[in-house]
Amino acid sequence: MASKQFQMHQLLEGEVVDLTSRGSGVIRVNNFPFFVDGTIPGEKVSFTVSHLSRKYGSGDLKEVLQASPHRVEAVDTIGQEIGTMSLQHIAYPEQLRLKQHLVEQTFHRIGRFSLEELEVRETLGMENPWTYRNKAQVPVRQVKGQLTTGFFRRGSHDLVPVENFYIQDEKIDAAVLVIRDICREFGVASYNEKKHRGLLRHIIVKRGHYTGQTQVILVLNQEEFPHQEKIVEAIHQSLPEVVSIVLNYQTRRSNVILGRKSQVVWGEAFYQDQMLGMTFNISAHSFYQVNTSQAEVLYQEALKAADLSGSEKVLDAYSGIGTIALALAKEAGEVYAMEIVPEAVDMARENARINDVENVHFEAGPAEEWLPKWHDQGIRFDTVVVDPPRKGLGEEFVHTVIEQDPERIVYVSCNPATCARDCHLFADAGYQLKYVQPVDLFPQTPHVECVVLLEKKS
Repeated sequence: MASKQFQMHQLLEGEVVDLTSRGSGVIRVNNFPFFVDGTIPGEKVSFTVSHLSRKYGSGDLKEVLQASPHRVEAVDTIGQEIGTMSLQHIAYPEQLRLKQHLVEQTFHRIGRFSLEELEVRETLGMENPWTYRNKAQVPVRQVKGQLTTGFFRRGSHDLVPVENFYIQDEKIDAAVLVIRDICREFGVASYNEKKHRGLLRHIIVKRGHYTGQTQVILVLNQEEFPHQEKIVEAIHQSLPEVVSIVLNYQTRRSNVILGRKSQVVWGEAFYQDQMLGMTFNISAHSFYQVNTSQAEVLYQEALKAADLSGSEKVLDAYSGIGTIALALAKEAGEVYAMEIVPEAVDMARENARINDVENVHFEAGPAEEWLPKWHDQGIRFDTVVVDPPRKGLGEEFVHTVIEQDPERIVYVSCNPATCARDCHLFADAGYQLKYVQPVDLFPQTPHVECVVLLEKKS
């Protein structure tokens, strides 16, 4: 067993040869891989062994012996400790290059596409790769005897107090602190995860990038909320940009942040923002990209890949509240969109109404239900656009789409690994992968989104 040659806390040295999808440097010692955070490919470092398994180990960076020319001073060491900004020690242009390389290697290794024929374009980044997040989901725990907001130390459930996240909208950071202090003033009990006691689990703040409209969601461990009226009044008096205050009840022992039941206790059930010149209502449970300006870049790349002329029938799967579907509808003949969450479909229909878009049809349910129905109605799709969650499409969905025989498939992905897997299935069915366009929605982190164009071979 290779790991037996090493011991816990042993000091080792090596060269960083690659970066994992989690942002850790890969160092091989006697051909045994170690993953070490805070390192950059090309560097020589020393590290102490912190974990050993049969196939790999982990280490804590001790010293950079030979630094990369792309190394920069970290803006916030806490951001590395809690994992929110694990690439901040790498100059931003190099982050973009590394993400392009990661996507290329993922499509080669998992999708089995040859590097010679694979076109992975340069990653599209931001002019200012900071303060971009339009949503905060901040855990609440007791630290040193008082209610505290922050984030969990990487790989643990220990809360590290944080007041400035640097990658979040500064006004969101400020709003979280205002709400925290109001809850302290009224003696709100913070959640104790081990005992499943206490009241306040998370503070969620969502803010419109263009509108400034703000929604506050307090995630509670029970439905009884002492001093509710006074706390709600204090929040909207202290934060005049707030248009919606929602109580969400998550009473289960679960890492899932939101429970199923919510109650609007002040203002509207939603806030509004713009994207690609259109207005969207966004509820507490709605999915909305957390980097608005880069989401616009992502969706523009999807529209470019779709290359619509105004007459096509387009399918938009995983349509959410309609952000992509409405953009497609501006350039297509008709758009048929489906989403498994009924509340999102209701909001999508409302968003179509307020934007005066009439050539889009939203339905609630899975693709396996709606595609055969539309097929029986004689509807044939020229172009299919998919934007699935991290788990990807799945084999059954891929085959359902293939049966539709569209000329063009545009795959918008938040996970290159599952995207590459699914694209391999499309390739086996006779679709050619034309290109992959990475887009950086999450600067200072290892995450990367992609737009992939697949076309049916002649």
